[in-house]
Amino acid sequence: MENSTSLTQHVQAPPEKVWSVITDIPGSAATLSGVQAVQLLTDGPYGEGTRWKETRKMLGRSETVEMWVAQADPPLSTTVKAVQGGADYSTRFSLAPRGDGTDLTLAFGAEVTKPNAASRIMMALFGKLSLAATRKALAKDLSEIAAKAESL
Repeated sequence: MENSTSLTQHVQAPPEKVWSVITDIPGSAATLSGVQAVQLLTDGPYGEGTRWKETRKMLGRSETVEMWVAQADPPLSTTVKAVQGGADYSTRFSLAPRGDGTDLTLAFGAEVTKPNAASRIMMALFGKLSLAATRKALAKDLSEIAAKAESL
């Protein structure tokens, strides 16, 4: 069972500036209104293997999830993964220069890896609802990333 969605936003900034915003994990709580707190778990620059805990408010609840960088190809793309509640989450940012700015595409996927009767029922009932809420949150993230990159 997989749910996925993809959104693209044009940013009036070069890919390098957009990349600097999406890879600034310590600064993400200041950039993204949905992120309440970030705790880095690894040292060094952003790259494959970078790990952190991120606390977000979703659907009225605070959730803390451990995340890690699975792939990084600066300044073109990066994939961040997380596992929570029997589901694997994947977020891929792709940056493509266009005109005097960047098309930033965010592809998000959730796959239930340990489905049980309850999770199958929940996905059937709330999959579309939570996907709509997720799309709304991702669209807000994209606009906030764009605003930050455009202000640099």
